[in-house]
Amino acid sequence: MLQGFPPIADEATHTLILGSFPGVASLAATQYYAHPRNQFWRLVGAVTGEALHELPYDERVARLLAHGIGLWDVLAACEREGSLDAAIRHANPNDFASFRVHVPLLRKVCFNGKTSGRFEPVIRAAGYETLVLPSSSPANAILSFDQKLRFWREILTT
Repeated sequence: MLQGFPPIADEATHTLILGSFPGVASLAATQYYAHPRNQFWRLVGAVTGEALHELPYDERVARLLAHGIGLWDVLAACEREGSLDAAIRHANPNDFASFRVHVPLLRKVCFNGKTSGRFEPVIRAAGYETLVLPSSSPANAILSFDQKLRFWREILTT
């Protein structure tokens, strides 16, 4: 059973981006979105106006939090060979109910891709604004970076 990461959030977090589960490169590096071809840090950097992908990981995280954006995954643990969401088996979800107690300003939850987006109706029903985004994964090559960015720009709108 693979274990995911703790959330990156603080009391000022107003927007949370939920992925599905860390890929092999991320698990090895113990960093969210560590695969060099994953466009997450470039996309969020374009949204926030900062070249996050050029910064060391700790600085990326600090800048993300400075913008009120947190990170987490919908799954706490699962079995999976490789990094594809389609290979996820025996998944255990994270405890969103207890998480939101620690993030009182949270108002918007964004989902990085269709797999995490399956949880959107539950989160919306809990009273949050939601947004399902095209996946930043290199496996999602259907859309160009600029096409993805058009959707990702909605992260910071209310």
